[in-house]
Amino acid sequence: MKYYVGLDIHKTFCHATIMAEDGTIVKSGRIEVDEKKLQQFFIGIENAEVVIEASGMWEPYYNLLERLGYQVVLSHPLKTRAIAEARVKTDKIDSQILAHLLRADLLPRSYIPPKNIRELRKIVRHRMFLVRNATRMKNKIRAELLKRGWKRKDIFTTQGKQWLRSLEIDEITSCLSVLDQLFLEIKRSNEKITSLTLQNDQARILTTIPGIGYYSALLIVSEIGDVMRFPSSGKLCAYAGLVPSVHQSGVYQRYGHITKTGSKYLRWILVEAVHSHVRFSKSSHLTHYYNRLWRRRGKKVAVVATARKMLKVIYWMLKEQKPFRVKGELRAVNCREGI
Repeated sequence: MKYYVGLDIHKTFCHATIMAEDGTIVKSGRIEVDEKKLQQFFIGIENAEVVIEASGMWEPYYNLLERLGYQVVLSHPLKTRAIAEARVKTDKIDSQILAHLLRADLLPRSYIPPKNIRELRKIVRHRMFLVRNATRMKNKIRAELLKRGWKRKDIFTTQGKQWLRSLEIDEITSCLSVLDQLFLEIKRSNEKITSLTLQNDQARILTTIPGIGYYSALLIVSEIGDVMRFPSSGKLCAYAGLVPSVHQSGVYQRYGHITKTGSKYLRWILVEAVHSHVRFSKSSHLTHYYNRLWRRRGKKVAVVATARKMLKVIYWMLKEQKPFRVKGELRAVNCREGI
C-alpha cells in the first residue's frame, strides 16, 4: 500500500499526517526536527510520498527525508489555495490538506533544484548578504558624519579611512572595524565565485554579455537551474516575475504592472545587469531597444522591458550554448521571440 504524508513545517517542529490510498488517516502528530524522531514516526511506513510547503525551512526537512529514502515534493505555498484561503487554520488541518492534495494529484508543485544548484545559491546569496551589510555600515558612518555637520566624498579610500579613524568617534571606529572584516570576507567570496564561474560552462557563456560579470552570471545560473525545464523563454520570464499582470473580464483585457512573483534574486540581478549593459555597450541591440523605450515610456519601463528581453536572450544562449553577439544580435532568437 502507498501512503501520502503531509508535513506542516516550522523552525523546530512539524505536524505530520500519514494518509492511506483511500483517504483514511493512519497517523497524525507533532515531531521535532530530528532524524531519529522522524524515523520513529515513519516506522512501518515504507512506500510513502511526502509533501512539504516551499517555505524558508524546507531544505533541512527535505535532506532528512531524502536520507531516510522517501520521495519528497514541494508544494507552492501561494498556489495551495485550500490552505492559503482556509477559514480554520491549524497545523493539523494544514498537514491533512497537504496529504489529501498529494493523494488526489491536485498539488501545485514547486521546483526542487539539485544539490549542486542549491549549493551555488547559498554561495551567491551569502555574498549578497555580506555586500548588503557592508552597505549598511557605510550608511551608518555617513549618518554619523552628517550628525556632526561633516561632508566628505572619498571617505572609504585608504586616506579617507585614516581621516575617519583620526576623528576618534567610537561609533565610526567600530563600524570601520566591522567594515574591514566584511571587505575581507567579500574578497574571499569573490575569489570563490570567480573560480566556480570559470568551471561552469553556462556561467562562462553568460559573461559574454556586456554588463554581466562572474557574480551576476553565477547568480543567474543558480536561480534558473536547468533551463530545459522551461518550455519557452516566456515561461522563464514569468518565473522571474518580469511579465505584466493581466486583468480580464468578458471582452475586456487590461495589462498592469509586472507580477513580481517567482525569483526576486533573478529579477534584481537582471535589472542591475541592464543598467551596466546600456552604459558599457552602446552599440548593442539591447541598448538600442532600451533607448527607444526610454524616449517613449521613461526609464523605469525601459529598464524592466529590457531586463525581460535580456532574459529571453539568456534563455536561448543557455539552450543553444552560444555566446552573446553585440551586432547581429542573435537574429535567430529575435525571430523566435517576434522581437
